[in-house]
Amino acid sequence: MTDEQIVDGCIKKNAIAQKYLYDKFSRKMMGVCLRYCDSEEEAEDVLQNGFITVFGNLHSYKGLGSFEGWIRKIMVNTALTNIRKNKKFRQNIALDSVEYMIPETQSVANSFEVQDLLKVIQQLPQGSRTIFNLYAIEGYSHNEIAKMLNISEGTSKSQYSRARAYLQKVIPLDR
Repeated sequence: MTDEQIVDGCIKKNAIAQKYLYDKFSRKMMGVCLRYCDSEEEAEDVLQNGFITVFGNLHSYKGLGSFEGWIRKIMVNTALTNIRKNKKFRQNIALDSVEYMIPETQSVANSFEVQDLLKVIQQLPQGSRTIFNLYAIEGYSHNEIAKMLNISEGTSKSQYSRARAYLQKVIPLDR
């Protein structure tokens, strides 16, 4: 089934097309949600809310650009809404305050797995994690992030810089 067929079927409330859309994208989008959430349960809630938004707004998808990218943007926006709603976004938390979460004796194998990276990213404070995800992974500019989160561009840059420095300290680079 092509993306166009999926969209047309879902707009017509075809249950098979709806299931196909969910099955095709839910796994990847769960990965997106996990990067912004503190727990798997919270990420599942964001994923479900994101898909509710996707299904409710399929009529507005114009076929311009990637369908997966359109869904990803909805998931990111849903995650950001969740952060705002739960008032978890703290833009000035020092990363030093979370270092206790990673034992100094932790050894990491030469092949640093994606799951390991996700765990390390999830240990960042919510504000730094959000900005790191938006800038480094989603590709937004600091200017765009500042507008999205209602913060200054400088705050976005400093939070990203702190997150990046922390990740460089924690992630083994000698392969």
